[in-house]
Amino acid sequence: MRSLLGALPCLALAAPVPRGVPPSTLTVYAAASLTRAFADLGDTLQGLTPGLKVTFNFAGSQQLALQIEQGAPADVFASADQRWMSQLVDSGLVEGVPAVFAHNRLVVITPRVGAVRRLEDLARPGVELVLAADAVPVGRYARQALAALARLPEFGPGFDRRVLANLVSDEENVKAVVAKVQLGEADAGIVYLSDVTAEVAPQVARIYIPDAANVIADYPVAVLRHAPHPDAARAFVGLLLSPTGRAVLRAGGLIPAAGD
Repeated sequence: MRSLLGALPCLALAAPVPRGVPPSTLTVYAAASLTRAFADLGDTLQGLTPGLKVTFNFAGSQQLALQIEQGAPADVFASADQRWMSQLVDSGLVEGVPAVFAHNRLVVITPRVGAVRRLEDLARPGVELVLAADAVPVGRYARQALAALARLPEFGPGFDRRVLANLVSDEENVKAVVAKVQLGEADAGIVYLSDVTAEVAPQVARIYIPDAANVIADYPVAVLRHAPHPDAARAFVGLLLSPTGRAVLRAGGLIPAAGD
């Protein structure tokens, strides 16, 4: 981590880019649930680094990993789980050891006026549930949480099967789940707590999952081995892992990983 953080002062003191020289473009591939926090971090890094433009591809981690494996010119990959980062590590596409930089929790969201008012209602026949697909980190976490609820006496065996019988849509990322509930196209969805932003909160109600059944999502980040702009990529990761980065993550509803 120290070597990554050390890249920041060098970039912050970089000389202005001469006129006529096109700016460098750092490309960050990041899980959709990181949209708010990473956009703020990108603005911060651009302010520190004359001539640098930071662009993002926000999508499901599984989609991003596939694009990187197919040769997409990305510099940094931030996943919403270890599974897709490990796949890129195993493929030799990651520089060094990925660092876990944040955590997240799950929450059930529903329309403000609707059929679901408590977790038990998710299993009621006729309820329309939307989740991310199992390949998407939040979709897998949601199914793990439902299985954990079924092990609690107040829900009982088979609760997860009854809930999943109400599944009407598998989405490609968490933002799509949020959108369907916001629009009233589903009675409930399971998303990250950080996805209930100030813009979303007035349109949905939250039902909290008990700690005994909730799933803590781990977010790893890494510079990619064939990054077109490796120095800028290391600076972005350094900023992300710094106290400034942790403050931005916290403001975005995420739980920052402990610093060293």
